[in-house]
Amino acid sequence: MDKNDLIVRFAGEGGQGVVTSAEGLAQAATQTGYHAQTFATFPSQILGGPTWTQTRISINPVLSSGDELDVLVCFNEQAYSNHSGSLADQGVIVYNSAEFELSGHDDAIGIDFDALAKSTGNTRAANMVVIGALAELVTMKQDILDEFVTKKFTRGRPNDEEIIKSNIKAMNLGRNEVKDRGISIGQLKPPQKPDYDQVLMNGNVAICLGAMHAGVDFYAGYPISPATSILVWMEKNLPAPNKFVHQVSSEIEAITALVGAGFAGKKAMTATAGPGFSLMSEGLGLAWMAEIPLVVVDVQRGGPATGLPTKTEQSDLISTMFPAHGDIRLPVIAPGSVEECFHAAVTAVNWAERYQGPVILLSEMALSERNQNMPKPDLSKVPVENRIVNQNTNEYQRYDQLDVSPMPIPGGPGSYVANGSEHDGIGDTTHLAERHVQMTHRRWNKIKVLEDGDFEVDSIDSPIALVPWGGTKGPTREAYNKLIESGADIAWLYTMFLNPLPPQMIENLRQKELVLVPELNYQGQFSMILRSLGVNAISITQYTGLPFTVKDLIGRVNQQIESYKQGHLKI
Repeated sequence: MDKNDLIVRFAGEGGQGVVTSAEGLAQAATQTGYHAQTFATFPSQILGGPTWTQTRISINPVLSSGDELDVLVCFNEQAYSNHSGSLADQGVIVYNSAEFELSGHDDAIGIDFDALAKSTGNTRAANMVVIGALAELVTMKQDILDEFVTKKFTRGRPNDEEIIKSNIKAMNLGRNEVKDRGISIGQLKPPQKPDYDQVLMNGNVAICLGAMHAGVDFYAGYPISPATSILVWMEKNLPAPNKFVHQVSSEIEAITALVGAGFAGKKAMTATAGPGFSLMSEGLGLAWMAEIPLVVVDVQRGGPATGLPTKTEQSDLISTMFPAHGDIRLPVIAPGSVEECFHAAVTAVNWAERYQGPVILLSEMALSERNQNMPKPDLSKVPVENRIVNQNTNEYQRYDQLDVSPMPIPGGPGSYVANGSEHDGIGDTTHLAERHVQMTHRRWNKIKVLEDGDFEVDSIDSPIALVPWGGTKGPTREAYNKLIESGADIAWLYTMFLNPLPPQMIENLRQKELVLVPELNYQGQFSMILRSLGVNAISITQYTGLPFTVKDLIGRVNQQIESYKQGHLKI
């Protein structure tokens, strides 16, 4: 039977090729036109520990990494014990026979991954043995894989051809093992190659590319999971004339460096996670008060404290929107896919320049590690904004207006005082009550220039709405589509612009009898914010360190709808 998609989980110990196998399968598939999405979860130690990844390949855009598995690849016996319960009824197990044996399983294929790889002369080709076996299970053509290997390993090295041949041989050895067992799970339908170029990347790389396009020319950061790869990428790719990258000694140094760079006229950015963001609170208050443009990326992980450094969560929303003492509410953009990570980074830099203040890009671990295909952006259609720079004389008073005003740059026309104390129009310290009222109104009024964010909406007339945010978007959308197919009367609203929310979206939500918000935290943070805006919102929460499954979401949404209809649900 032809299949629309394939869901494969790779499970074992860190360092066994679990991650590279998942990413390799996704790369091979997307190069020929399939859609793909990966998911990875692993412990916080450097090497070893239970690790698993999942790849979903489809002829259609992939919204989630999938629920039930078509294939479970076990690199050790513990992986089989932990994950065999997720296998679909017709699913197949591929296991490393050098590690353990499974008896009495008609749906299991034992392969000595390492021995077959060693026979090719390339001991690192074990994951290619696995990919070849998987390709045979769904009768994927070998020329697709040959093209993938050739592109992947053509790097201008003397032994490129030798490496390519050994990897192709490894894949064919994996294929032969499956052929000999006569097991198949159905043919994967041929890809419908899009009429546009597509690229496969993870969320952190997409953020970097978006920031580069937007013109970021100063980056300072401190290593912290799951944001470290942004720092590493910037160190490799941003350095150029008039651009600067530096690994600092702490997150406090990072935020103060950004304040200085923004003061000097640079487009400045850093990336961190929850513990590091907490240390940036005072610096963000200074940037808000002095009105200095900068972008902070918070790649969320489980918390509080050290928490779950390598697991996903959405529990930093309140702390990023209200990070400092006093009256402050920062702009927050939370992308829901890898493609949105790119555009969120561009918009975050644009917003910081436009309203002249700090902007938070709120990502999460599942997005940072997820590989997902996306259309290659046409950069000519992705606008870049720059701050309005003052050209007036020294009598110019930047802060003496209610709206955004041109920003003086040190060394240019006009005096510049960036003051963390309350100040007058020119920036000098004052404790006058009328000045504090004036400047508070100015700082909050500037947010209005950011109310141009777009939003998605379906079935707007339905009395109940499903409103995810961030990385819950994909699984929730897949659940929503299935709910609609089953006859549910429910609306869909979504935006990555959490503050300020698009005004029309808020008005639409206020008209709903019930708004359901799936989110990965204990408190139901986004529904709390929506309720403060007059929306009858309640959260569907999860805080396991893992994303929602579509099946679970459908059940919990139906349960909430039924409870509401019977009058048992309290907002």
